[in-house]
Amino acid sequence: MGFDPRQWSGGRPEQRVTSNVEALLAENDALRRELLRLNRELERLQRQQRQRIRTEPRSHRHWSEPPAQAPPRISSQQVRAWGQALAQQPGWTALRQRGLELLIDQLNRSSFPAHLTLEQRLDRLVRGLGTDLMAEVGPKPNKQTTAVLAAFALFGVRASEWLDEDPQRVVEQLRQRQDQSGSRRQGRRTRTDQRQTDREDDGHVRDPRRAALRVLSLDANASLAEIKQAHRKLVKQHHPDLGGSAEAFRRVNEAYQTLVQ
Repeated sequence: MGFDPRQWSGGRPEQRVTSNVEALLAENDALRRELLRLNRELERLQRQQRQRIRTEPRSHRHWSEPPAQAPPRISSQQVRAWGQALAQQPGWTALRQRGLELLIDQLNRSSFPAHLTLEQRLDRLVRGLGTDLMAEVGPKPNKQTTAVLAAFALFGVRASEWLDEDPQRVVEQLRQRQDQSGSRRQGRRTRTDQRQTDREDDGHVRDPRRAALRVLSLDANASLAEIKQAHRKLVKQHHPDLGGSAEAFRRVNEAYQTLVQ
């Protein structure tokens, strides 16, 4: 029986393989822990970024929100074309620029809330509409562009539709409103005169509450909730910016104020 070298080294390769596998497993665990740490760090940074965007003023977000200039809703070409179309309609010569300016002011005061300008009213209805319109009209409107402004004061967001499709009707409506506005200014009565003429057919002084309830189509026992509900409904129905009657809108608001005072 002699010495066999092959039998002397038979177990050593298995030991080396086992050691290599253990080292790889340990390295894999370390890599997994590092990946988990990096994911947590990424989530933390993303949360900080979202929080900064929510709290940072919009003007300071140039790095994340590059400003985009939206196209104007109304162009100067449209305003000019509308004005020229109105000037070609029957009854145009009866319109006066000063009368149109007073009409715009009267319609603004008849709207709700009454302190808003035409630009502010339109911007509340469609974001940027009033701003774009006033920018295209310019600081010194003439009779034609003033008539365009009066059309928007009268018809609200539907004005562009009326100006495009039926400028003759627009001129007719502006004439009627201008005449009515002028008549009201000339025939404005004092409070005493109003009390003397605001009498019922039976000769008794009209009850303001009863008259206000009649405007809102309510009975004498209407609750405050019913009054508010009727007011909201009629305000939407008669709002001048939505094509309603400015006079009816004014009466509804006056009736509501009478009932809730």
